[in-house]
Amino acid sequence: MLILLPPSEGKSTPRRGKPLSLADLDLPDLTEARETVLSALLELCPADADDAQVGAAATVLGLGPTQLDQVLGNSRLLTAPTARADRIYTGVLYDALDLGSLDAAARRRATRWLVIMSSLFGAVRPSDPIPAYRLSGDTNLPGLGVVSAHWRAHLDPVLTAAAGSGLVVDLRSSTYAGFWRPPATLADRVATVRVLHEVGGRRKVVSHFNKATKGRIVRDLLTDGGTPRRPGELADHLGALGWKVEPQRPTRTGQQLDVVV
Repeated sequence: MLILLPPSEGKSTPRRGKPLSLADLDLPDLTEARETVLSALLELCPADADDAQVGAAATVLGLGPTQLDQVLGNSRLLTAPTARADRIYTGVLYDALDLGSLDAAARRRATRWLVIMSSLFGAVRPSDPIPAYRLSGDTNLPGLGVVSAHWRAHLDPVLTAAAGSGLVVDLRSSTYAGFWRPPATLADRVATVRVLHEVGGRRKVVSHFNKATKGRIVRDLLTDGGTPRRPGELADHLGALGWKVEPQRPTRTGQQLDVVV
């Protein structure tokens, strides 16, 4: 099973750890593409940037006047301490997932099953050592172009191979869904999960509940350890775990499963 997660905008900054080594990251076929993005980001955020350069970089990165320290953080990416990706990414989804509190077997499944989309690294595993950084998928980096388009040109063979013959469970937000569209050959094994919050008989997508619910769903899958092979089997499996799931009509890109909370 391959479970695709979005990154978080907010990230924790480790106080200690080895500096970044791209050779230490999983999915090594992405190394060259990672080097390209890293170089473009460091050029935008040089260590010796003056106030004008910092301001220009902040504009490109979509940062406000109180976030200029994140430009400086980007300038130190080659020397900053790293930590496991599952400790770098924070926020509602990752709080609900709470990988650190899982038992050893569930954590091993997380290492094998989870892939987190990353604007800087394309895709990372939970155990990959990375630094905190600031870069969004829709950023137009000078010398590179829109980040999502860059990764769209490099992720297909890597993630298709990572999916193997198993189920692909897509929990990404729209920006990061654009990094990789599973090919038609995988369509019967792709389940896209949408969370609907129901109040008074009316349903809608609510960002906070959406993220928290996705984190809890992934936690349940990792804890249970079952391996459904098709979207319909996943719907039944989640139902057995206590979730209310409404499968939608399969399409040429996969099948959407609506989880109603």
